[in-house]
Amino acid sequence: MEIFLRNVKFKYILSCIFVTFMITCFISIAPMSIEECKCNKLEENEAEPHLIQKVARKHNKHNLAILVPYRDRFEELLIFAPHMKKFLDKQEINYHIFILNQIDRYRFNRASLINVGFLEVKDQYDYVAMHDVDLLPMNDGLKYSYPEKGAFHISSPELHPKYHYATFVGGILLINRRHFVQVNGMSNKYWGWGLEDDEFYVRLKEAKINVTRPMNISTGVHDTFRHIHDRLHRKRDTVKCFDQREVTRKRDRETGLNNVSYKLEKAVHASIENASITILNISLMCDKSSTPWCSCDSATTVDKKLVDKKT
Repeated sequence: MEIFLRNVKFKYILSCIFVTFMITCFISIAPMSIEECKCNKLEENEAEPHLIQKVARKHNKHNLAILVPYRDRFEELLIFAPHMKKFLDKQEINYHIFILNQIDRYRFNRASLINVGFLEVKDQYDYVAMHDVDLLPMNDGLKYSYPEKGAFHISSPELHPKYHYATFVGGILLINRRHFVQVNGMSNKYWGWGLEDDEFYVRLKEAKINVTRPMNISTGVHDTFRHIHDRLHRKRDTVKCFDQREVTRKRDRETGLNNVSYKLEKAVHASIENASITILNISLMCDKSSTPWCSCDSATTVDKKLVDKKT
Protein backbone atom coordinates (compact mmCIF):
# COMPACT_ATOMS: atom_id res chain seq x y z
CA MET A 1 0.00 0.00 0.00
CA GLU A 2 2.79 2.31 0.94
CA ILE A 3 4.49 1.55 -2.38
CA PHE A 4 1.26 2.35 -4.26
CA LEU A 5 0.86 5.73 -2.54
CA ARG A 6 4.49 6.49 -3.21
CA ASN A 7 3.97 5.83 -6.96
CA VAL A 8 0.84 7.99 -7.09
CA LYS A 9 2.64 10.79 -5.32
CA PHE A 10 5.55 10.50 -7.71
CA LYS A 11 3.24 10.62 -10.74
CA TYR A 12 1.42 13.63 -9.25
CA ILE A 13 4.71 15.45 -8.79
CA LEU A 14 5.73 14.62 -12.35
CA SER A 15 2.38 15.89 -13.62
CA CYS A 16 2.78 19.14 -11.71
CA ILE A 17 6.29 19.56 -13.06
CA PHE A 18 5.04 18.90 -16.60
CA VAL A 19 2.12 21.37 -16.25
CA THR A 20 4.44 23.99 -14.76
CA PHE A 21 6.87 23.46 -17.62
CA MET A 22 4.10 23.87 -20.21
CA ILE A 23 2.77 27.05 -18.59
CA THR A 24 6.30 28.47 -18.45
CA CYS A 25 6.82 27.67 -22.12
CA PHE A 26 3.53 29.29 -23.06
CA ILE A 27 4.36 32.43 -21.12
CA SER A 28 7.81 32.59 -22.68
CA ILE A 29 6.33 32.19 -26.16
CA ALA A 30 3.45 34.66 -25.69
CA PRO A 31 5.58 37.85 -25.54
CA MET A 32 7.11 36.91 -28.86
CA SER A 33 3.66 36.82 -30.43
CA ILE A 34 2.81 40.18 -28.88
CA GLU A 35 6.03 41.71 -30.17
CA GLU A 36 5.35 40.26 -33.61
CA CYS A 37 1.93 41.87 -33.59
CA LYS A 38 3.45 45.19 -32.60
CA CYS A 39 5.88 44.96 -35.49
CA ASN A 40 3.06 44.41 -37.94
CA LYS A 41 1.25 47.48 -36.63
CA LEU A 42 4.45 49.46 -36.80
CA GLU A 43 4.92 48.51 -40.44
CA GLU A 44 1.36 49.67 -41.18
CA ASN A 45 2.00 52.94 -39.35
CA GLU A 46 5.20 53.44 -41.31
CA ALA A 47 3.21 53.09 -44.52
CA GLU A 48 0.68 55.72 -43.47
CA PRO A 49 3.09 58.69 -43.77
CA HIS A 50 3.57 57.78 -47.43
CA LEU A 51 -0.16 58.05 -47.98
CA ILE A 52 -0.21 61.33 -46.12
CA GLN A 53 2.67 62.67 -48.20
CA LYS A 54 0.94 61.59 -51.39
CA VAL A 55 -2.21 63.43 -50.40
CA ALA A 56 -0.17 66.41 -49.28
CA ARG A 57 1.67 66.55 -52.61
CA LYS A 58 -1.64 66.44 -54.41
CA HIS A 59 -3.10 69.23 -52.32
CA ASN A 60 0.01 71.33 -52.80
CA LYS A 61 -0.59 71.33 -56.53
CA HIS A 62 -2.86 73.76 -58.37
CA ASN A 63 -6.57 73.85 -57.61
CA LEU A 64 -9.16 73.82 -60.40
CA ALA A 65 -12.63 75.34 -60.12
CA ILE A 66 -14.99 74.03 -62.77
CA LEU A 67 -17.41 76.89 -63.43
CA VAL A 68 -20.67 75.75 -65.03
CA PRO A 69 -23.10 78.52 -66.09
CA TYR A 70 -26.55 77.11 -65.48
CA ARG A 71 -30.27 77.69 -65.70
CA ASP A 72 -33.08 75.12 -65.97
CA ARG A 73 -30.85 72.26 -67.15
CA PHE A 74 -31.56 69.74 -64.41
CA GLU A 75 -31.63 66.71 -66.70
CA GLU A 76 -28.24 67.63 -68.13
CA LEU A 77 -26.83 68.29 -64.65
CA LEU A 78 -27.84 64.80 -63.48
CA ILE A 79 -25.66 63.40 -66.28
CA PHE A 80 -22.88 65.99 -66.12
CA ALA A 81 -21.84 65.79 -62.45
CA PRO A 82 -21.26 62.02 -62.14
CA HIS A 83 -19.66 61.89 -65.58
CA MET A 84 -17.16 64.62 -64.71
CA LYS A 85 -16.32 62.97 -61.39
CA LYS A 86 -15.58 59.67 -63.11
CA PHE A 87 -13.58 61.42 -65.84
CA LEU A 88 -11.52 63.74 -63.62
CA ASP A 89 -10.84 61.29 -60.79
CA LYS A 90 -8.50 59.53 -63.22
CA GLN A 91 -6.34 62.67 -63.40
CA GLU A 92 -3.97 63.82 -60.66
CA ILE A 93 -5.66 67.18 -60.09
CA ASN A 94 -7.54 68.93 -57.32
CA TYR A 95 -10.91 70.12 -58.56
CA HIS A 96 -14.38 71.07 -57.49
CA ILE A 97 -17.53 71.67 -59.55
CA PHE A 98 -19.42 74.94 -59.08
CA ILE A 99 -22.87 75.27 -60.65
CA LEU A 100 -23.51 78.95 -61.36
CA ASN A 101 -27.29 79.00 -61.13
CA GLN A 102 -28.87 82.21 -62.45
CA ILE A 103 -32.09 82.79 -60.49
CA ASP A 104 -33.02 86.37 -61.45
CA ARG A 105 -35.70 87.37 -63.97
CA TYR A 106 -33.30 88.56 -66.66
CA ARG A 107 -32.15 86.69 -69.74
CA PHE A 108 -29.38 84.15 -69.34
CA ASN A 109 -25.91 85.69 -69.18
CA ARG A 110 -23.19 83.03 -69.41
CA ALA A 111 -20.27 85.46 -69.32
CA SER A 112 -21.43 87.36 -66.26
CA LEU A 113 -22.04 84.10 -64.41
CA ILE A 114 -18.46 83.05 -65.13
CA ASN A 115 -17.23 86.41 -63.84
CA VAL A 116 -19.22 85.91 -60.64
CA GLY A 117 -18.02 82.35 -60.22
CA PHE A 118 -14.41 83.46 -60.62
CA LEU A 119 -14.77 86.22 -58.02
CA GLU A 120 -16.29 83.77 -55.53
CA VAL A 121 -13.61 81.08 -55.87
CA LYS A 122 -10.41 82.94 -56.81
CA ASP A 123 -8.96 82.91 -53.29
CA GLN A 124 -8.98 79.10 -53.11
CA TYR A 125 -8.53 78.15 -56.77
CA ASP A 126 -5.75 79.32 -59.06
CA TYR A 127 -7.33 78.25 -62.36
CA VAL A 128 -10.79 77.73 -63.74
CA ALA A 129 -12.54 75.71 -66.41
CA MET A 130 -15.30 77.63 -68.19
CA HIS A 131 -17.44 74.57 -68.83
CA ASP A 132 -20.78 74.01 -70.62
CA VAL A 133 -23.11 71.63 -68.77
CA ASP A 134 -24.10 69.84 -71.98
CA LEU A 135 -20.59 68.99 -73.21
CA LEU A 136 -19.02 65.81 -71.81
CA PRO A 137 -15.39 64.85 -72.54
CA MET A 138 -15.04 61.22 -73.62
CA ASN A 139 -11.35 60.85 -74.48
CA ASP A 140 -9.00 60.37 -71.50
CA GLY A 141 -6.31 62.21 -73.48
CA LEU A 142 -8.11 65.48 -72.70
CA LYS A 143 -6.19 66.82 -69.71
CA TYR A 144 -7.48 69.43 -67.27
CA SER A 145 -4.00 70.33 -66.01
CA TYR A 146 -2.90 73.81 -64.98
CA PRO A 147 -2.44 76.10 -68.04
CA GLU A 148 0.83 77.80 -67.21
CA LYS A 149 1.57 79.72 -70.40
CA GLY A 150 -1.88 80.66 -71.66
CA ALA A 151 -5.46 79.52 -72.08
CA PHE A 152 -6.04 75.88 -72.96
CA HIS A 153 -9.07 75.21 -75.16
CA ILE A 154 -10.10 71.60 -74.56
CA SER A 155 -13.09 71.59 -76.92
CA SER A 156 -11.09 72.76 -79.93
CA PRO A 157 -12.67 73.39 -83.35
CA GLU A 158 -11.09 70.18 -84.61
CA LEU A 159 -12.82 68.16 -81.88
CA HIS A 160 -16.06 69.96 -80.99
CA PRO A 161 -19.15 68.20 -82.41
CA LYS A 162 -20.71 71.43 -83.70
CA TYR A 163 -18.42 74.49 -83.91
CA HIS A 164 -15.37 74.38 -86.17
CA TYR A 165 -14.23 77.96 -86.88
CA ALA A 166 -10.63 78.86 -86.02
CA THR A 167 -11.36 81.52 -83.37
CA PHE A 168 -13.83 79.40 -81.43
CA VAL A 169 -12.97 79.17 -77.68
CA GLY A 170 -16.33 78.10 -76.28
CA GLY A 171 -17.45 74.86 -74.71
CA ILE A 172 -14.54 74.08 -72.35
CA LEU A 173 -11.72 76.57 -71.79
CA LEU A 174 -9.07 76.47 -69.04
CA ILE A 175 -7.40 79.68 -67.90
CA ASN A 176 -5.32 80.54 -64.86
CA ARG A 177 -6.20 83.22 -62.35
CA ARG A 178 -3.51 85.68 -63.46
CA HIS A 179 -4.53 85.66 -67.11
CA PHE A 180 -8.25 85.92 -66.38
CA VAL A 181 -7.64 89.00 -64.25
CA GLN A 182 -5.29 90.40 -66.90
CA VAL A 183 -8.09 90.52 -69.52
CA ASN A 184 -10.65 91.74 -66.95
CA GLY A 185 -12.68 88.56 -67.30
CA MET A 186 -15.54 88.44 -69.78
CA SER A 187 -17.93 91.07 -71.08
CA ASN A 188 -21.17 91.56 -69.11
CA LYS A 189 -23.14 92.79 -72.15
CA TYR A 190 -24.12 89.40 -73.56
CA TRP A 191 -27.66 88.69 -72.40
CA GLY A 192 -29.22 85.81 -74.29
CA TRP A 193 -27.31 83.23 -76.31
CA GLY A 194 -24.10 83.58 -78.29
CA LEU A 195 -21.00 85.66 -79.10
CA GLU A 196 -19.65 86.13 -75.56
CA ASP A 197 -16.88 83.58 -76.13
CA ASP A 198 -15.95 85.23 -79.46
CA GLU A 199 -15.52 88.54 -77.66
CA PHE A 200 -13.40 86.79 -75.04
CA TYR A 201 -11.13 85.43 -77.77
CA VAL A 202 -10.47 89.03 -78.89
CA ARG A 203 -9.56 89.95 -75.30
CA LEU A 204 -7.05 87.10 -75.16
CA LYS A 205 -5.58 88.04 -78.52
CA GLU A 206 -5.17 91.71 -77.61
CA ALA A 207 -3.48 90.73 -74.34
CA LYS A 208 -1.18 88.39 -76.32
CA ILE A 209 -2.29 85.42 -74.26
CA ASN A 210 -1.74 82.30 -76.30
CA VAL A 211 -4.54 79.77 -76.79
CA THR A 212 -3.36 76.17 -77.11
CA ARG A 213 -5.41 73.08 -77.87
CA PRO A 214 -5.12 69.30 -77.34
CA MET A 215 -2.59 67.50 -79.49
CA ASN A 216 -2.41 63.89 -80.68
CA ILE A 217 -6.04 63.09 -79.88
CA SER A 218 -7.01 59.92 -81.72
CA THR A 219 -10.75 60.68 -81.74
CA GLY A 220 -12.58 63.28 -83.83
CA VAL A 221 -15.70 65.44 -83.94
CA HIS A 222 -18.05 62.49 -83.48
CA ASP A 223 -16.50 60.69 -80.53
CA THR A 224 -14.29 63.09 -78.52
CA PHE A 225 -17.25 64.68 -76.74
CA ARG A 226 -20.82 63.79 -76.00
CA HIS A 227 -23.16 66.71 -76.66
CA ILE A 228 -26.35 66.21 -74.64
CA HIS A 229 -28.17 69.39 -75.64
CA ASP A 230 -31.65 68.86 -77.08
CA ARG A 231 -32.21 71.89 -79.31
CA LEU A 232 -35.95 71.18 -79.59
CA HIS A 233 -36.51 70.69 -75.86
CA ARG A 234 -34.01 73.39 -74.84
CA LYS A 235 -34.44 76.21 -77.33
CA ARG A 236 -31.73 78.84 -77.21
CA ASP A 237 -32.63 82.45 -76.51
CA THR A 238 -31.41 84.04 -79.75
CA VAL A 239 -33.78 87.03 -79.79
CA LYS A 240 -32.11 90.38 -80.51
CA CYS A 241 -33.88 93.52 -79.30
CA PHE A 242 -33.06 97.23 -79.06
CA ASP A 243 -29.56 97.73 -80.53
CA GLN A 244 -28.19 94.48 -79.14
CA ARG A 245 -27.09 93.14 -82.50
CA GLU A 246 -24.87 96.13 -83.28
CA VAL A 247 -23.38 96.55 -79.78
CA THR A 248 -22.49 92.90 -79.23
CA ARG A 249 -20.62 92.67 -82.52
CA LYS A 250 -17.97 95.01 -81.12
CA ARG A 251 -15.16 94.60 -78.61
CA ASP A 252 -16.41 95.60 -75.15
CA ARG A 253 -13.93 97.87 -73.38
CA GLU A 254 -16.32 98.97 -70.64
CA THR A 255 -17.45 95.92 -68.70
CA GLY A 256 -15.85 92.85 -67.22
CA LEU A 257 -14.66 91.28 -64.01
CA ASN A 258 -14.24 94.64 -62.29
CA ASN A 259 -17.85 95.80 -62.60
CA VAL A 260 -20.11 92.75 -62.81
CA SER A 261 -23.13 93.48 -60.64
CA TYR A 262 -24.70 90.61 -58.72
CA LYS A 263 -25.88 89.21 -55.42
CA LEU A 264 -24.96 85.75 -54.21
CA GLU A 265 -28.23 84.58 -52.68
CA LYS A 266 -27.09 81.22 -51.36
CA ALA A 267 -24.42 78.53 -51.68
CA VAL A 268 -25.70 74.96 -51.50
CA HIS A 269 -23.47 71.91 -51.20
CA ALA A 270 -24.97 68.85 -52.87
CA SER A 271 -24.10 65.41 -54.18
CA ILE A 272 -25.28 63.63 -57.33
CA GLU A 273 -24.31 59.96 -57.40
CA ASN A 274 -21.31 60.65 -55.12
CA ALA A 275 -20.24 63.65 -57.21
CA SER A 276 -19.83 66.61 -54.88
CA ILE A 277 -20.91 69.97 -56.26
CA THR A 278 -21.54 73.46 -54.94
CA ILE A 279 -24.52 75.36 -56.32
CA LEU A 280 -24.19 79.13 -56.23
CA ASN A 281 -27.60 80.78 -56.55
CA ILE A 282 -26.85 84.08 -58.28
CA SER A 283 -28.99 87.12 -58.99
CA LEU A 284 -27.48 89.28 -61.72
CA MET A 285 -28.20 93.00 -61.86
CA CYS A 286 -28.92 94.84 -65.10
CA ASP A 287 -28.27 98.47 -65.93
CA LYS A 288 -30.95 99.01 -68.58
CA SER A 289 -29.45 102.32 -69.61
CA SER A 290 -26.44 100.34 -70.84
CA THR A 291 -27.91 96.96 -71.84
CA PRO A 292 -31.70 97.24 -72.14
CA TRP A 293 -31.71 93.86 -73.91
CA CYS A 294 -31.26 92.05 -70.59
CA SER A 295 -35.02 91.84 -70.91
CA CYS A 296 -36.74 92.05 -74.27
CA ASP A 297 -40.24 92.21 -72.77
CA SER A 298 -40.28 96.00 -72.93
CA ALA A 299 -38.98 96.16 -76.51
CA THR A 300 -41.20 97.39 -79.32
CA THR A 301 -42.73 94.98 -81.82
CA VAL A 302 -40.27 96.18 -84.45
CA ASP A 303 -37.35 95.50 -82.11
CA LYS A 304 -38.58 92.00 -81.36
CA LYS A 305 -38.51 91.16 -85.04
CA LEU A 306 -34.73 91.61 -85.02
CA VAL A 307 -34.12 87.91 -84.60
CA ASP A 308 -30.90 86.26 -85.67
CA LYS A 309 -31.35 84.65 -89.09
CA LYS A 310 -29.26 81.70 -87.93
CA THR A 311 -32.15 80.41 -85.75
